[in-house]
Amino acid sequence: MTIALTSDQADLAAAVAGFTARHADAGATRAAFDKIASGEPQPSWQALVEQRLHAIHLPEWAGGDGASLVELAVVLEQAAFGLLPGPLLPTVLASQLIASHAPGPLARRLLPALASGSTAASAVTATGLRATRAAGGWLVTGESLPVLGAASAQVLVLGATQPDATQPGATQHGATEPDDGDLPGGDLWFTLDGALLTEAVITPGEPVDLTRDIAPVRLDGLLVPDDRVLALTTGQVRDVAATLVAAEAAGVARWCQQAGLAYVKVREQFGRTIGSFQAVKHKCARLFARSEMVTAAAWDAATAHHQAGDGQFALAAAAAAVLAPQATLDIALDTITLLGGIGYTWEHDAHLYWRRAMSLAAVLGPKGGWQRRLATLARTTERRHDLRLDDEPEGLRDTVARQLAQAAGVDDPAARRRFLAARGLAAPHYPKPYGIGATPVAQVVIAQEFERAGLAQPNAVVGEWALPTILAHGSEEQQEFFVAATLRGDIAWCQLFSEPGAGSDLASLRTRAARATTGDGAGEGWVINGQKVWTSQAREADWAICLARTDPEAPKHRGISYFLVDMRGPGVDVRPLREANGNYMFNEVFLTDVFVPDSRLVGAPGDGWRLARTTLGNERVNIATGSASSGTGQRHRLPASLLNDLPAAAGPAGPITDEVLAEAGVLTAEALAFAAMSQRLLLRQIAGLRPGPEASVLKVISAANVASVRRALLDWHGGAAAVLGGPADSYLSVPAQLIGGGTVEIQLNVIGEQVLGLPR
Repeated sequence: MTIALTSDQADLAAAVAGFTARHADAGATRAAFDKIASGEPQPSWQALVEQRLHAIHLPEWAGGDGASLVELAVVLEQAAFGLLPGPLLPTVLASQLIASHAPGPLARRLLPALASGSTAASAVTATGLRATRAAGGWLVTGESLPVLGAASAQVLVLGATQPDATQPGATQHGATEPDDGDLPGGDLWFTLDGALLTEAVITPGEPVDLTRDIAPVRLDGLLVPDDRVLALTTGQVRDVAATLVAAEAAGVARWCQQAGLAYVKVREQFGRTIGSFQAVKHKCARLFARSEMVTAAAWDAATAHHQAGDGQFALAAAAAAVLAPQATLDIALDTITLLGGIGYTWEHDAHLYWRRAMSLAAVLGPKGGWQRRLATLARTTERRHDLRLDDEPEGLRDTVARQLAQAAGVDDPAARRRFLAARGLAAPHYPKPYGIGATPVAQVVIAQEFERAGLAQPNAVVGEWALPTILAHGSEEQQEFFVAATLRGDIAWCQLFSEPGAGSDLASLRTRAARATTGDGAGEGWVINGQKVWTSQAREADWAICLARTDPEAPKHRGISYFLVDMRGPGVDVRPLREANGNYMFNEVFLTDVFVPDSRLVGAPGDGWRLARTTLGNERVNIATGSASSGTGQRHRLPASLLNDLPAAAGPAGPITDEVLAEAGVLTAEALAFAAMSQRLLLRQIAGLRPGPEASVLKVISAANVASVRRALLDWHGGAAAVLGGPADSYLSVPAQLIGGGTVEIQLNVIGEQVLGLPR
């Protein structure tokens, strides 16, 4: 998956990919390394200018297309995937910052020049330069950190600290910004071009990224006039920089992941392609999952740009800065080790992408400051995704709002659920009379109204898996008996799938069902014998969906049938399993001569494996499985917000140290990436597109995040975690999160084989 989601964005991505294929020849780039480092313009830059890909985000009056930061991110991602040489990233960063400046003579002079092909560069921090007030402007002295693209730039955007700035977060305009953690306040941001630029001393350095130039900028008492000063804060500069860097990182990560995958599909060892080895398969799956997270984080930051007014952009950009560069750096190194010796040779392109990843991580500065900034922001700001719904069903929102207002007045939860079920709102995506046949867009509207009414949408738990199968493959009698009653809350379900010898490998199940005829008038049916285990809520369940083998001679995935078993009937013995946390959620279930009539067989004998994988074509849309608000009805607390619940510490510094903030920032960045992946999946469903790989990836990565967050809580609470009733309780429940629904290792196999196409 790329950053592009809409058809227009996909077309743009394809156009940029075609451009880089024509103009980013690896041989030509390698031959020009020395020229690139010195700042000498390359032919590909002029070709890029002719296509206006560098100006897509600029206003139309300046010669741009007025596109959003998302479209610019698409361009950067694809250009990085093709390793396009030259100053694209530093130029679009500088031009975006100038465009963010209040419209005036400065922007009207510089932006058309940049749209016409002038190159530019921008510092990301104000470290090294100092500014003091002088008549008519600011006197700037010092040497900046290395600035990407400075050797080739015709326009510079630089920052300088103001030693006399006394108010943290203050700017030269008297404004303030939120605490940036380690990011300096009171900085002056200004532009240099023309004659002023000639007074700067720019000495090209030896770049890590061989495809772009880099140089520090030294100013010896240069007077910068007031009309060259930008109305920007350091936080604003760094948020834009983080977003654009993350977009490039997404392209680099995707190239590395795909290069490694292509290699393991053809490289043979011991007579087999190495992609069939489980260790290699799992490594490829993890690389893919991390790459998808980088893409999601970059997309989320670019998407949040229009939400800058309430801290949304700052939060999403900080998350992208924490996750994308570091993850891409790891992905690049892991790819080289996956490729083996060939990947570490100068002739292979892998090290060029690794170098690009190193440069991107370095440009944004030390990761600790970003981690602490993100944690600080996330303690008070909730990530909100604003959905823009086209073709919203006319009158639906008002109708649902009225019904939910009535439901809110029903105090008894059971009665409220019956009220909602009777109106098709317990499962609105189901066909009538059980739901209202809600389309994805309609489902989002309904979820938004549930949120607005302060009500939780009903959830049938295991019934969420049972009912779609019954609706799709069950008899009319089965549908009439089970569906409405389940939605009303009159029937609770459990799932009799896993067995002591068949957990994730359900095809190996041994529970048998044999044909039988009773003499008590029950008629023909099946007698089931076997043992099931790890069955959640079996004691509370009225009915169970059960897989049993009806043809022992058939291949493993065949000969399995799908039954509906009365959990209160004779022969069903439920034995609770006490878990490490002291609870009894799981159970063993022994089935001894349990008779199931033919009317409780779903589909035909032998259809069980296929039915177990069934969902309705108009299934429930994926709403907010990530750890943030989707704006559609579900919210989950971000890891950093959990810091607000920490008990007061005995020491004067309190429990929230820099180390704790940094750890919370990392966990929060991952959680926000999960939320963005869920949002992208939702948007694809709304648009009628096929689901992407996000669901498989979410299981793998989110399980690890859950364990990490709960382990971190133990540390954050200190001695208070030594007693039950707090974070210890949640950590003792982690195994259920890691095992339920298939272990991480099984999910990695699924990604490797079904998503990446690796052999079994």
